[in-house]
This record gives sequence, C-alpha cells and structure tokens, in this order.
Amino acid sequence: MNEYYINSNKLNSLCEKLRAGDKVYLSGTVYTARDAAHKRIFELIENGKELPFDINNAVIYFAGPTPTPDGMAIGSCGPTTSSRMDSYTPRLHDMGLTATIGKGERSTAVIDSIIRNKAVYLCAIGGAGALAAKSISSSQVIAFDDLGCESIKELVFCDFPLIVGIDCHGGNIFKR
Repeated sequence: MNEYYINSNKLNSLCEKLRAGDKVYLSGTVYTARDAAHKRIFELIENGKELPFDINNAVIYFAGPTPTPDGMAIGSCGPTTSSRMDSYTPRLHDMGLTATIGKGERSTAVIDSIIRNKAVYLCAIGGAGALAAKSISSSQVIAFDDLGCESIKELVFCDFPLIVGIDCHGGNIFKR
C-alpha cells in the first residue's frame, strides 16, 4: 500500500491514483456533517437555496465534535457510522462532492456513486476522537448552530491520518 500527503483542495485530482488500503494524511479544509445536518442540506437543495459551503470538490467528515476544551481547536472529533448518511451521499457525489470520511461499510448505491463520480471514501479510526483532534488546527461553525455538535463546521486538517476505504475503481477494504 502507498502513503500520500494530500491537501483537500487537490484531492479531486488524485482520486484516480488512490487505491483501497492506501494511507492518506489529509490537510486543508473539511466540513463536518452528520444525520441532522444532511437532512437540512437536502431541505436547502429541494428548496433551491444556497448551501452553507460549496459542495463541488468538497470533503465531508461524518463527525460531531465534542465541545472545545480551553487551549484546543476542537474537542474529541472521531468519525460516526457512515451508513447513516448513505441515502444522501450519492446525490452529493453527483453534485461534485469529492470525498467522505467516516467509519464502516457503505451501501451499493454509495459505492456505485463513488465509482461513477471518481470520488473516494476515506476511513478514520473509530474510538480515537481525542487523538484525531490533535490533527485539527481550527474549527468554526458555519451552519445550523442550533444543532450543537451536529452543526456544520469548517475544519482545517493538518496531516489527518486516514485509510482509503473505497476507491473510484471499486477497490474496497471491506470486501477483502
């Protein structure tokens, strides 16, 4: 397996190079969104309203960070189970979403949309949220503040450790 240091704004141009099992250290802007935020994003889409961030070439991390302790950029920030967002993900890929980050397997529809859109699914280590937070240099709520930990946040990653879970060629670490 290969190891890559990638900036999030260049990820879309490198998806075809990545293979399931590769290690990725991701830096740059990433957005958090979990169940409630996805529901609201789709309400905006259905009503023709502007999204809180540009979905084209974006990366969404399925995480709901805990409150920020003094002296830290963010609280514990581990991944949530990705399959809960499977009903939303294919449409977001079709709109230009480059990658999602989470944990666990994805549905056939999501895998098909990853392949069709030359996207990628990256896996973060579950249960290591406090460790993951050390790779996040800033966090700012950008939408749905009333959702608390499930609000959409703009994060800045610095060498955030990930594994390619599903690549755009159909490679899948869950099927080995």
